[in-house]
Amino acid sequence: MPRVVLSVVVALLTGVLLVGDRAAEAHPHVWVTSTSELVYAADGFVTGVRHAWTFDDNFSNHALLGMETKTNGVYTHEELQPLAKINIEALKEHSYFTSLKANGKLTFEAPIDYFFDYAGDRLTLHFTLPLKTPVKSKSLLLEIVDPSYFIDFQMAKDHPVKLVGAPADCEAWIAKPIGNDRDRKMAQGASEDSFKEGGANVRVGLLFENKIMVECP
Repeated sequence: MPRVVLSVVVALLTGVLLVGDRAAEAHPHVWVTSTSELVYAADGFVTGVRHAWTFDDNFSNHALLGMETKTNGVYTHEELQPLAKINIEALKEHSYFTSLKANGKLTFEAPIDYFFDYAGDRLTLHFTLPLKTPVKSKSLLLEIVDPSYFIDFQMAKDHPVKLVGAPADCEAWIAKPIGNDRDRKMAQGASEDSFKEGGANVRVGLLFENKIMVECP
């Protein structure tokens, strides 16, 4: 994969979208539609979180720029694997924008089973975050957010969350974010002003934090 492509991808995910020799000056830079799964073992312990993040077409086009493929316009998992690896490495600095809590914040191991697929002019990054220590808890809180609002995470409209192998009668739902679509536009403007002025991080992403609640009997 050309070095310029890797540079663009790392820049997108670590906070500076490069366009030529200039840095873009608006927030957010990347839009992600997320579907997430909490994975359970047969004994009822949660073993990890599995994400599928679909990136906006602008990010996808930049990421694929200059990539050589056997078939024009077709990108296989194998051809996209170097791109998946560089994305996973870039996300590490931000703790994968994911936290899982059960009487305190839990610790993830390094991601596994990561890969990209490409459909409808968009890239989707699939990866699993295994828990360092599996946990059995009646209540869980999964949070997905970029506090800086550099990346706008939104849960998918259809089947945004799934419990895989969970005990019977466990339920999951998404808590409604504080902000709405109108707030998103206002928050984006506030982020842009703060960014241009070199001000402190306004952490407006917390207004749109995705909180997935899980309750088991």
